[in-house]
Amino acid sequence: MPDFYIGLMSGTSLDGVDGVLVDFSPSSPLVIEHACAPFPAPLRAELLALNRSGPDELHRAALAGNELMRQYAAIVGELLHKARAESKDVRAIGAHGQTVRHRPQEFDGTGYTLQLCQPALLAELTGIDVVADFRSRDVAAGGQGAPLAPFFHQSLYGHGQDTVGVLNIGGISNITLLRPDGTILGFDCGPGNALIDNWCARHTGRDYDAEGAWAAGGRLLPALLETLLAEPYFGKPPPKSTGRDLFSQEWLDGQLGRFGDAAPADVQATLTELTAMACARDVLRHEPNLRRLIVCGGGALNGHLMRRIKALLPAAEVASSADWGLPPLQVEATAFAWLARRTVRREPLALQSITGARGARVLGGIYPA
Repeated sequence: MPDFYIGLMSGTSLDGVDGVLVDFSPSSPLVIEHACAPFPAPLRAELLALNRSGPDELHRAALAGNELMRQYAAIVGELLHKARAESKDVRAIGAHGQTVRHRPQEFDGTGYTLQLCQPALLAELTGIDVVADFRSRDVAAGGQGAPLAPFFHQSLYGHGQDTVGVLNIGGISNITLLRPDGTILGFDCGPGNALIDNWCARHTGRDYDAEGAWAAGGRLLPALLETLLAEPYFGKPPPKSTGRDLFSQEWLDGQLGRFGDAAPADVQATLTELTAMACARDVLRHEPNLRRLIVCGGGALNGHLMRRIKALLPAAEVASSADWGLPPLQVEATAFAWLARRTVRREPLALQSITGARGARVLGGIYPA
């Protein structure tokens, strides 16, 4: 009998919503259907603006959360239609929401992480139980609240005799290292697509640099790259996580300084190298003999970025997750379906070695339909 869950993911790249309908009755999760949709331009602009303080932001955030749930509900409807399934066939929806602030352990020692999500509205619109707010329990337990996917990565890829790396490149990049003894290390490397996409939109009007072609035509600026890599975050030991709170357009503008007259294509080439080098350095720092790196997220579709990561890790086999059975844009959405199932089953995750939390916790809250 099928064991259906839906996972919905909208990441810091702000490119839209990915949804999957997953059957967990087989030994490995089986994606039955995938649906995606870009954000309407006004919603994308508002979600980006809400990453910064602004006028009437509580009111604006509430309304943006409502609109985001309507986008989520549309994806749910498309998944059900494509699968010829009904709401009653799905046990629960795992809804990540849209991260607009991520400041764990700051200010009062606990800090916070904030994902815009109105799970009660999503349950009302879909007639399906919703699991949401996955990160805050980990933060309450002293953790970073991110990344949460490493245990899901282990369930997919962590069964061999060699260490396997899983690199997710969304708006922010994060690495999971799955060791044959069962231990897992996972943390955020730094910017993924966020700076690359923002710079591309700013100078070309396009939402992203397709295949990394613009960056590939630019010239690397070594002095700028050195300046960017001097950011203290890159040298911090894990557990650590980050977001647009740090790696924002304002951060980049502050770093450009004397490079303000550089050709935009050259800056794009350098930003792409920053993402590649931050990821590669973390692999070499923590697993210098890694032989296999599986890449997912939108960054896996950036041919130039993938070539640069391969060049920086010549000893490793660097391949898209598509080569391992799950397309890059489905991995994180499937992870949140998997997390929702863990929540429904009251199964805790022992994230101490990844997020630094004080112990294993059941993540997320359940909103009945």
